[in-house]
Amino acid sequence: MQPQKTDLARTALQAHRAPLDMRQRRLLILCDGQRDLVQLGQLVGPETPAMVIQLIQSGYLVSSAVAEAAVVAPAAPAPAVTPTAVPVPVTERRRSLVAARIYLLDILELQRHPHAAALFHTLQQSRSDETVMAALQAALDALPGLTSTGYAERVRQRLLEVLPKEHAERFQIAVV
Repeated sequence: MQPQKTDLARTALQAHRAPLDMRQRRLLILCDGQRDLVQLGQLVGPETPAMVIQLIQSGYLVSSAVAEAAVVAPAAPAPAVTPTAVPVPVTERRRSLVAARIYLLDILELQRHPHAAALFHTLQQSRSDETVMAALQAALDALPGLTSTGYAERVRQRLLEVLPKEHAERFQIAVV
């Protein structure tokens, strides 16, 4: 099966407002109808098949067989398919302080503001876990003043998704 994006997926990727996490967005970007599940699994990780099923059920993806049938016989009405609950294995996402740091460095670099540049430099120069966490906190505290509150909150949520649990728990306590 070679999953392809639907119009809903294209809209979601352009709008950045869909309820998709980073891994789902990455998978949607990679689903071009040319890669099969094995190739996607090598790029995204072992939870790829479950994520593909979720995205198909949500209407973001369609399998290549379904897409070909729609092209060959567009006039034929699609049979009513009742979605069945497929148990999705719960897999732990890969979390990394380095990934969180790189993510926030990229966000700060996009801001093009002198204060963001100073925060970028501080975070870039941080080496120990404690200094990185302090720089992450300082950047998140300043972000609402540099961007919209909604954007700053989405950045905070994404950051909490990639931080290791011990740091995320400490970080959530510090943010609250």
